[in-house]
This record gives sequence, C-alpha cells and structure tokens, in this order.
Amino acid sequence: MRIKIAKASDCHENSVTPESVYLNRRQFMQAGLIGASSIGLSGRVLAVGQDVSPLAVPASLKSAFSQLGKTSYGQSETLAPYDVATTYNNFYEFGYGKSDPADYADSMQAFPWKVRVEGEADKTGDFDVEDFIKDSQLEERIYRLRCVEAWSMVIPWIGVPLGEFLKKFQPNSKAKYVYFETLYDPEQMPAQRGNALDWPYREGLRIDEAMNSLAFLAVGMYGSVLPNQNGAPLRLVLPWKYGFKSIKSIVSIRFVEERPNTTWNMLAPSEYGFFANVNPGVDHPRWSQKQERRLPGGVLFPNVIETEMFNGYQEEVAGLYQGMDLVRNY
Repeated sequence: MRIKIAKASDCHENSVTPESVYLNRRQFMQAGLIGASSIGLSGRVLAVGQDVSPLAVPASLKSAFSQLGKTSYGQSETLAPYDVATTYNNFYEFGYGKSDPADYADSMQAFPWKVRVEGEADKTGDFDVEDFIKDSQLEERIYRLRCVEAWSMVIPWIGVPLGEFLKKFQPNSKAKYVYFETLYDPEQMPAQRGNALDWPYREGLRIDEAMNSLAFLAVGMYGSVLPNQNGAPLRLVLPWKYGFKSIKSIVSIRFVEERPNTTWNMLAPSEYGFFANVNPGVDHPRWSQKQERRLPGGVLFPNVIETEMFNGYQEEVAGLYQGMDLVRNY
C-alpha cells in the first residue's frame, strides 16, 4: 500500500449549498443558447472511500477494488455528493443536457470492454479492460474537476497513474503524443446519430503530459466502478486541464509522432485549444475564466470561487510548459 506525500495543491475549499446550477456549452450546440436549471440534491457530503454507488464491481475486479492504495490527494477537500457528480455532467454521446447522460447511458454495455493499443510502441494489440486493472494496485485520488463552462466539482476517483499504465506498452522514441478515442456506437450512444460533433470523440496529450504524476486513468469513483454516464469503464482524469480533455469510455489508445486532431479543437480552435490548461488569465471568447461555480451551489448562493492557474496544481505541472506562451498555447 502506497502513501502519497501531500502537495501544496491539495485542496482547501469547504463550502456546500443545497442545490446546483449550471452553465454549459449547449449554446454551441443549440443556436447559441445557454441552458440553466437546478438539480435536487441529497445534501450529503460523502466521507472519503464511502461506497454509495448502486453499481456492483464485476467479480474479476473485486480484488483490485478491495485493496485501494491510500493517497493524500485532496484529503482536505469537500466532495461533491454522489448524486450531483453522477447526474450533472457532459457526455454528448448521450445528449446535450446535463442530465441526459444519467437518463440515457443505461443503453451502453460497459463490460465486457476491449481497448485497442497501437502505434509507436513495442507492445500493441486488443486488450480486455479487466486485464488492465485486475492485478493493479488501484488508488483513490480526490481531484478538482474544472469545466471550461466555468463550473467545478470535487470527485474521488479510483484508478492507476496514466504514465505507469502507458509504460507497460513500451512506447518508442517516436511516440511524442498519445491519442485516445471514445466508443463510436450509435446504437449504444444515441446522440451519435446526430452530427453536432465529428464522432468518435478524440483527445490527445503530449507524451510528457501523459507521463506526469497527476495524469490518471480512472476505472471507478466513490468506491465503485464508474457509472456509464461518467465514462465507464475507462476514462482519463487530468485535473490541471479543462474537463473536456478527460476523455470517457476509451476504446483506442495510439502512440503517435505528430500532434493528433482533437474533437473540440477541430470544431472551434479559437475557443478550445489543444492544451486546454486551466488558466484564469485566458478567457473563453464568450465568458470569463477568472471564477468558477463550485457545485453544488444554488441560484441565490452560487458558491463562486476564484479559479487558480492549472486549477491549483502548479507545483506538479508548471514545468511541463516552461518557456511556452500560455496565452497563445491555450
């Protein structure tokens, strides 16, 4: 069992209010309109490691989930209630409303699940997701999640460091970037029948970003496997970047030499940069990034906090971008 040493970025926000409100990119999808609504909350604040998920851990993964490694990430943070984190999110494969993923993601079958690994690496092929993690030391990490829409949450993820996972495939010297794809299956993901985005969803990282100690490959949250609407059974968590970089329901990982095209950057490069680092000094063209709404929070008490550079994870990631113009390379 590994114990992680606390960082300066470990969290210190502790306000919780009884209902949530959101901003989202629905205006991008639906004639420029911003949708807003509230979500009924239980008012609970979950203890670290408390399993309130209704999902059962598959038998092949029970051993891994029963022996979680302890870490110091976010130990002083107040978690978003489980029912907020699982009913308020973006997963456009199931619709463009915040509740659509929870309403429609039951159509997806998360197990069994295969992932193809290919490209500039010595070990490639098709793998069952259980093979990735059943013999791994899973960790629980509490991370801030900052959406480009200027809302945020705190979520306890379960998974493995992305860099340790990728090293198993022995990427070679030509592997400058890592490319990821989400499942494309309109029968299971009905919103893929539309053309609002160029499916499948694509994301990518520089290899040094992927190998950073914060980069995380999540297979669970709140003590159990990932719910479908949160990216089951395998997703990225990159807490220093805006949430759209943390691709969900991964089916393809490719080591490549050239920077890959990514979904939001292809659709609107002036609004959604490849790097997508949280930066309060670079506003979105249609809203400020200087503050965020920490959920849960209500209309009368929206729980607005100041946004920090790299979402507060400067100590761990600032060196990745030394010498770069972070306004130009947004």
